[in-house]
Amino acid sequence: MRTQVAIIGGGPAGLLLSQLLARQGIDTIVLERKSRDYVLARIRAGVLEAGTVDLLHAAGAGERMKREGMVHNGTYIAVANRRFRIDFRQLTGSTVTVYGQTELTRDLYLAHDQLDGQILHEVEGVRIHDADTAAPSVSYVCAGREQRIYCDYVAGCDGYHGVSRNTIPASVLREFERVYPFGWLGLLSATPPVSDELIYASHARGFALCSMRNPGLSRYYLQVPLLDELERWSDDAFWDELRHRIPQDVAESLITGKSIEKSIVPLRSFVAEPMRWGRLFLCGDAAHIVPPTGAKGLNLAASDVYYLSRALQQHYVDRDDHGIESYSATALSRVWKAERFSWAMTRLLHRFPEQTEFDLRMQLAELEYLESSTAAQTTLAENYIGLPY
Repeated sequence: MRTQVAIIGGGPAGLLLSQLLARQGIDTIVLERKSRDYVLARIRAGVLEAGTVDLLHAAGAGERMKREGMVHNGTYIAVANRRFRIDFRQLTGSTVTVYGQTELTRDLYLAHDQLDGQILHEVEGVRIHDADTAAPSVSYVCAGREQRIYCDYVAGCDGYHGVSRNTIPASVLREFERVYPFGWLGLLSATPPVSDELIYASHARGFALCSMRNPGLSRYYLQVPLLDELERWSDDAFWDELRHRIPQDVAESLITGKSIEKSIVPLRSFVAEPMRWGRLFLCGDAAHIVPPTGAKGLNLAASDVYYLSRALQQHYVDRDDHGIESYSATALSRVWKAERFSWAMTRLLHRFPEQTEFDLRMQLAELEYLESSTAAQTTLAENYIGLPY
C-alpha cells in the first residue's frame, strides 16, 4: 500500500491528525493495535483547553461536544476545610470544557467514517523502516499476513509503550523523567457531581480531586501510595476517605454510589527529545507524559497535532518545509512549559513522603498566597486554560 502519511496509533492524537490532514486532501492510513470497541472503551480524563476545542471544530468533530460539553469558567482549590475559586474567564477571558475522552474519540471516529478514512485495527508487529531516508515505510502483521505501507512521512501517535520512540537511535534520543512516589486511585460512578466545577483538594491525609464526565457521571480521585493494592479499597472505604479530604460542606452534599470503574494510576513526568528524526514525528504520549494534576495530557497531544498538521499542510499545499524542520523545537517549547505547570501543581497539592515540617509550612504559605493574590491566580489560570500555540 501507498499513502502520504502513515499514522501509528488510533487514539485521539492519531485520529485527530488523520482527520485534519484528510480535510486538506492529504492521504493517511492509521494503524491501531486494538479493536475499535477496545479503543472506545478506554476511560480517560476530559478537561479540554480552549485550543483543543477549536482544533476539534476545525477537524469537523466538535458538534456534539458543543451541545453536550460542560463549559467551566473556573475551578476550586480546597485547603483543609475551606475552598477558594480561580475564575478563568475573569482572569483570562477564556474557559475549559469538560468532555470525556471516550466521547471525543467516538466523535473523531464518526467524522473519520464520513470521509472514508483508512483505519486498520488489530495490527501487530509494527515496525518503522528507513525513517532517516527519503523513502520510509511501515510493516505490520494483520490477520496473520505481513504487509507494508510505503509513505512520505510517519507520525508516531502510539503512546509511551509504542514502537515509534524506540525507533529513534539511542545515540540521538534523550529522555528526561521524574517518577512520583504515589498514584491516583480513581473511581467512576453514575452519580451527579458534587460541584459545578472541579475541586482540587490539598489535605494532610493526601490530595483529592472531585471531577466529572457529564451531569450524571462523576469521577473522583485520591492520592495513595504507589504500591497500594486496589483490592483493599472497597467503594465504602473510598467514599469515607474522600469525605475526610474535602471541605465539610462539600462532603455533606456528596452523593455516593456503586463504582463503575476503579483503578490506580502512577504519576510521572517524562519528555523525549527530539520529537522528529528524519521523516518520523512523535506526537502525544509517545514523546511526553505529564502527571494528571494540571489536565495537560490530552491537550499536549492536541498541540503536537496542531503543529504537525500545519507543518504537513505547508509541505504538501505550500511546498514549504519550515514547519517540518522546526516541528520538534516548536512542540518541545510548549511541552516543557506544560511539564513545568503539571509538576508545580503536583508539588503544590500533594503530600510527599520526604516532606519536612518546613516543606509543609512552605506549601501552606504558597496556597495562602494563591488564595490572596490576583497575580498568582492569573498565572495558574493562564496555564490551566492553555498557553497559546
